[in-house]
Amino acid sequence: MNIHEYQAKQLFQAVGIPVPEGRIAKSKAEAIAATQTLGGEAWVVKAQVHAGGRGKVGGVKLLKQAEEVGGFTEQILNTRLVTQQTGIKGLPINSVWVEKPSQIKREFYLSLLVDRATERLIFIASPAGGMDIEEVAKHTPEKIINVTVHPASGLQGYHCREVGFALGLAATQFPALEKIMQGLYQLFLNKDASQIEINPLIETEAGELIALDAKINFDDNALGLHPDILAFRDEAQEDEKENEAKKFDLNYITLDGNIACMVNGAGLAMATMDLIKLNGGTPANFLDVGGGTTTAKVAEAFKLILADHKVKAVLVNIFGGIVKCDVIAQGILAAVEQVHVTVPVVVRLEGTNAQAGRDLLRHSGMAIVAADDLATAAAQVVKLAEQTA
Repeated sequence: MNIHEYQAKQLFQAVGIPVPEGRIAKSKAEAIAATQTLGGEAWVVKAQVHAGGRGKVGGVKLLKQAEEVGGFTEQILNTRLVTQQTGIKGLPINSVWVEKPSQIKREFYLSLLVDRATERLIFIASPAGGMDIEEVAKHTPEKIINVTVHPASGLQGYHCREVGFALGLAATQFPALEKIMQGLYQLFLNKDASQIEINPLIETEAGELIALDAKINFDDNALGLHPDILAFRDEAQEDEKENEAKKFDLNYITLDGNIACMVNGAGLAMATMDLIKLNGGTPANFLDVGGGTTTAKVAEAFKLILADHKVKAVLVNIFGGIVKCDVIAQGILAAVEQVHVTVPVVVRLEGTNAQAGRDLLRHSGMAIVAADDLATAAAQVVKLAEQTA
């Protein structure tokens, strides 16, 4: 689960990480009031969406008049911001963060995440802050430093000094950096985060280190332990179909293709999407209906699939273990009839009573292709999607 910048900064402040003073605003009047509360002669207004790259597309502005702050806020509220990370639809702007500007001398990058290769937490730092870290890694990888933390010893002073030397900080700044890194480490562990990013971490003209931006992603599986974090959730920033899928215990992720997938099991779903790509097609979604497939779940899955108007064909790939394939076939037929599916459907069944299930599909009188194996099913669905398109 992602949260907004202003929410992440609240969590930063709670663990002693310095951030610029700011106020949240959800209207023109609140934005103007924020300038009065903050004082000063200029303010930075930031659109609050769950995506980076806001400044490149007009989502962040430095303004010197309170009325300008109010006017800009009114202009962008209730619109959608499109960045590299949002897709073509963008994300809705329902609030802005009005912040005191900072005197920036240098910009750094600092993040903390799980390194699955070593099964440990890893700090990633770079003196090339304010840029996409992917571009830095691509063009100047020597500017990135990785510091792995052993879970038995935790974060130590030498870890922080290693990062400080890599960033070119003065020795007098090391205590401030260590406080920031310790804050990130404790926040990560205490709140079950999966990634925390500061980009940029700035050095001011006075030599202070301040988190100018803040992004935190949390492990969805641990949210039940953290009602305070769950309260930060903004469903308007999330995919509607993905939220609807969660209500029916379906694991659904929207993708950009036109071939919908309905599979039981995450690993099998990944293999199914790979085969679609291998045959020249593009998956429209990741959809895992789980082991206990029922008619009701299949029907809801079809509804989600058909809500995507890009879909030109559907591939159902089910391994019948807990539920027998003939029972699954009956559920698919009932769901297709109930939902009034109008695009081609290819079904591959394997497992207990697989042949009986395929026979049911073939003799149903419905426009369903019952494939004997996954390779054939993938080739058939790609061909049918091309014909439909």
